[in-house]
Amino acid sequence: MILIKLGGSIITDKTQYRTFRRDTVARLASEIAKSGKKTVIVHGAGSFGHIVAKENDIMNGYKAPEQIPAAARVMADTRELSGMVVEELLKAGIPAVSVPPGSCFVLDEGKLVIDNREVIDRLLDLGIIPVMFGDVCTDRTRRFSIVSGDQIMERLCTMLDPEEVVFVSDIDGLYDHNPKTEKKARMYGRVTKETLKTLDSASDVDDVTGGIRGKIESMLRMTDSKRKCILVNGDVPGRLLSLLKGEIVTCTTAEGGLE
Repeated sequence: MILIKLGGSIITDKTQYRTFRRDTVARLASEIAKSGKKTVIVHGAGSFGHIVAKENDIMNGYKAPEQIPAAARVMADTRELSGMVVEELLKAGIPAVSVPPGSCFVLDEGKLVIDNREVIDRLLDLGIIPVMFGDVCTDRTRRFSIVSGDQIMERLCTMLDPEEVVFVSDIDGLYDHNPKTEKKARMYGRVTKETLKTLDSASDVDDVTGGIRGKIESMLRMTDSKRKCILVNGDVPGRLLSLLKGEIVTCTTAEGGLE
């Protein structure tokens, strides 16, 4: 089984509130289906979650009653986004269903708690793919907070023990500097914990879930002596399909763990 994260930057325009990249998602869904691989899919919230969450400081927990409508708005928007992603997966022939983390799990100090995984296991037993996503969840300590798609990926990686983990983004791989603003940015074909020490890369778009460095650290935590974690550009038609088929493509491969 391959665990796939469709990043918020590839399924939405993160600079424009509630802007869904339907054609891109439809193509990626088709590529996943054509690969014939068994997958579990997570997606980011993109512009359906980050903009309102950042404006209202949702990520740091409850501070004032004025935040409540914003938290509810983010929950509604991310569920709408997930419904659109699932619709494209269904059209591609992939039996998928949205599983909102905020409806079935909680956080504690911002960390995802999954006390009961039965729903996920039973869906997988049926051959239905549970699609989870970045969301606002209630928090035992902070009252509410944000669970990122990357956090969910880490938990699912521990729970499901996939053979490979794939992050689909809008850049070719990991760079030593931000490739969108630095023309001389150099891409790494392979990254380990040693490479991470020299990393100086940031997203062009403010990210309430940690930015590119946090994403790469998350990737490394999901690797071990056998499992690799790959960052690939989903904006290039056919690249995800080629990767899933085991072909050599432009990408960054994280391996070796973070410890």
